[in-house]
Amino acid sequence: MTLMPPTGSLIPADAPFSAQQEAWLAGFIAGIAAAGRRDTATADAPVTTVDVLFGTQTGTAEFLAGELVAGARSHGLGSTATALDDVTPEGLAAMSHVLVVTSTYGEGEMPDNAGLFWEALQSDTTPRLESLRYAVLGLGDRGYDDFCQAAKLIDTRLEQLGAGRLHERVDCDVDFEEPATAWTAAVLERLVAETGASPVPAAGGSAVSAPAPRSPWNKRNPYRSRLAVNRLLSSPDSAKEIRHYEFDLGDSGITYEAGDALAVVPLNDETLVAALLTHLGTSGDEEAAELLRTEREIRTPSKELIADLVERAPSSELASVVAHGDRSDLDSWLWGRDVLDLLRDAWSAAPGLAELLPLLRPLQARQYSISSSPLAHPDRVHLTVASVRYGRHGGVASTYLADRTGEDTTVGVYVQPNASFGVPSDDDAPMVMIGPGTGIAPFRGFLHERAARGASGRNWLFFGDRHRETDFVYEDELTELRKRGVLTELDLAFSRDQAEKVYVQTRMRERSRELYGWLEDGAHLYVCGDASRMAKDVEAALLGVIAEQRGRGDDDAAEYLADLRRAKRYVRDVY
Repeated sequence: MTLMPPTGSLIPADAPFSAQQEAWLAGFIAGIAAAGRRDTATADAPVTTVDVLFGTQTGTAEFLAGELVAGARSHGLGSTATALDDVTPEGLAAMSHVLVVTSTYGEGEMPDNAGLFWEALQSDTTPRLESLRYAVLGLGDRGYDDFCQAAKLIDTRLEQLGAGRLHERVDCDVDFEEPATAWTAAVLERLVAETGASPVPAAGGSAVSAPAPRSPWNKRNPYRSRLAVNRLLSSPDSAKEIRHYEFDLGDSGITYEAGDALAVVPLNDETLVAALLTHLGTSGDEEAAELLRTEREIRTPSKELIADLVERAPSSELASVVAHGDRSDLDSWLWGRDVLDLLRDAWSAAPGLAELLPLLRPLQARQYSISSSPLAHPDRVHLTVASVRYGRHGGVASTYLADRTGEDTTVGVYVQPNASFGVPSDDDAPMVMIGPGTGIAPFRGFLHERAARGASGRNWLFFGDRHRETDFVYEDELTELRKRGVLTELDLAFSRDQAEKVYVQTRMRERSRELYGWLEDGAHLYVCGDASRMAKDVEAALLGVIAEQRGRGDDDAAEYLADLRRAKRYVRDVY
């Protein structure tokens, strides 16, 4: 029989320990027991869980969701962040407090990882949510008619289902930092007041630490990067101008992942600035010139300026177009016209400089998909950019890079992470990439990443443009990657090289059986490029491929694709 010491210790009396060892063990065991009692006491105390749900297209909403989670935890609340598509209506009904952060994509659409959630939320079978408290933060751009539409729709639907607002919705414009911070502080204050939560002390007695600080480099403080390479990729005979840029990261400490975006802070064309000031009769105003060159959007007229000019000059051509009430007609009329064009259209009724400045939107950074891998190019970031040109006008950032920067020029940049769009973590997983034109950019980075990792997963690229002779960018690189076995399959679609136009979706249909086979083998499928036409056509082709190969109809194909979305195996980077 094992004897226990009379002190009540859990150490048997006949255990082969010295007195010193026994004393140490007794203290160790007592510590575990005390910790267990503390854990039990903590577990008995009710802790409110705040579910932070996000819908994101470029990663900003996901980043803000992470900050919300950290803030909630620092206030003594349990909290997790989840993509909206990972939440079912039944799961939502089981939650007590929900914070939604969502961007809006395209023409008022839900972002890619929120569409399935929204579809389910609209169903007649969605349970009532009377026990739910919620708040919504929207991210958007007031330049679009459907500003923050996704946030507005979700906010309204939650209210219709009986949920109670914890705080009023806030819709953030492109400069979202200040309103988002204010909304976060107000929501957390309301949560603490309602739940009685209090800050959780961390080791050393201090409160739980705040989330990791953002990079010091952002749109208000961009890193001045040396432009190391500015090279024409497309042929001089091409109808397009596609260029390859490389930015030196120097001692910035900037890190990035394949699939992230690089934001470029442009400067307006000095020629346009000078012409605008001359028209306004203020050509000698150096302060105004610098303001218009660096801080105001003068290429694309704002909605506020359009409304002001229509009121000032009701007989102008612009006013006549607006009076028709057809948005597509207005968009067509505005195409190729800048702020100066609209001021000239209004003639003497146009505002002066002081009245004009408040009607101009802040000059925004332009984001481009990174076309390199940090494993292959740790000290540089590569971009693949099409220079936008129409008549005497051009894209703000694309022509700034192409025409007004040269090698060794410094350009303001910062990284915009995109956690939802990246190379599979499983190096054995197959990967299908669909990226015509400059949509190839992230996939060049993906292929370099997989090559550097020595990944064994198969890689299939669908690429196309107008003409093979003039528009096959990175042809030499892709050919070499095929020879090395990194690029398993390469399907090309040059639409104008034959009488009948051929697009990447044409090639997808032609290889329907093989494409479906890759999906069945666990392939991750990525799409990058134009959202208005290409991405929709590619998705239609993909649904057709699935329906044809499964033979179970369109509804089954739609559910199959929805399952790929839920599994993060069908993701898009579209614009």
